[in-house]
Amino acid sequence: MRLFAAVLPPDPIADELARFAAALRTLKGVDTDAVRWTERANWHFTLAFMAEVPDGAVPDLTGRLERAAHRTAPFRLSLRGGGHFGGRALWAGAGGAVPELRILAGRAGAAARKAGVTMEEHRAYRPHLTLARSRGEADLGPYVEALAAFDGTPWTVADLALVRSNLPRSGVPGEQPRYEVVGRWPLGGADGDGAGAG
Repeated sequence: MRLFAAVLPPDPIADELARFAAALRTLKGVDTDAVRWTERANWHFTLAFMAEVPDGAVPDLTGRLERAAHRTAPFRLSLRGGGHFGGRALWAGAGGAVPELRILAGRAGAAARKAGVTMEEHRAYRPHLTLARSRGEADLGPYVEALAAFDGTPWTVADLALVRSNLPRSGVPGEQPRYEVVGRWPLGGADGDGAGAG
């Protein structure tokens, strides 16, 4: 299974970003055909990307992620500003308790490594929510300038999710992966039923 740990924005927060993203799509002076916008259902902050996880490692992984969640207190986060990775990806950034988000990402990554999951090369964690990807090298500067004005409503991050990435199989151009939450654990002191704790 292709898995990643993530923080998922709640619906009202995603609604707010969706309204702003709709305005971005109508910016004057940009080649709007140069980017493919990510589906709202796929919006998330990746904490740890695990790629292919053997079925046998999943029980240990989920147990360790549950413990990582319980060791982390809920924290306030918001969507704020944005940036780009070269000319290939446009993203919304994070505001608020970003240090706590980084700690949770570190704990999720450590949980995966301790469960024997091979992780991609370690690099400094940069929280981002991917809004669009380009079909080539695109000028994303105008979008980033517009995103600088975005300062979303804060919310309390109350859980950590484990998400399965189902890659496109239809061969239809522009088809995106389909994400499926396979586990969700409340952060320490958060309300929740621990569904998916396995």
